[in-house]
Amino acid sequence: MLVVESSFPHCTPFSASFPLYTQLKKPSSHLCDRAVHFHVMSLQDCFLVWVGFSPSLRNLAMAMCSRYDTVPLSTLILGDKSDPTSSSFAQRLAMKTKKQVFVSISIPTTDSQLLLLIEKRIKQEMETFPEKF
Repeated sequence: MLVVESSFPHCTPFSASFPLYTQLKKPSSHLCDRAVHFHVMSLQDCFLVWVGFSPSLRNLAMAMCSRYDTVPLSTLILGDKSDPTSSSFAQRLAMKTKKQVFVSISIPTTDSQLLLLIEKRIKQEMETFPEKF
């Protein structure tokens, strides 16, 4: 149960009952001599993956499988439309897990080697802790 209270006298508090999240994981790794932070939030029937150097949400993409196409559908919810990194990564994760996936990759996309290492690290986590995804 989530209860939201307001400090404004004219607003009344409200409550909502829904599964906010089931599990939360925050691994960090050193990839290409940089500290890369990962945040995985497992929701009901979907999950969110955030990857970055510092706490910022530069973009957010969502992908999910469709019975009408073999390639998962994806859309960019927040961020620069010319950067397909989060969308394409969300598609690959949705295809692998068959779940709705939200992805935010808040790192420069100029280093393709680092992006490959990040994807490899997330797949290792998925194999080691499948219940978290």
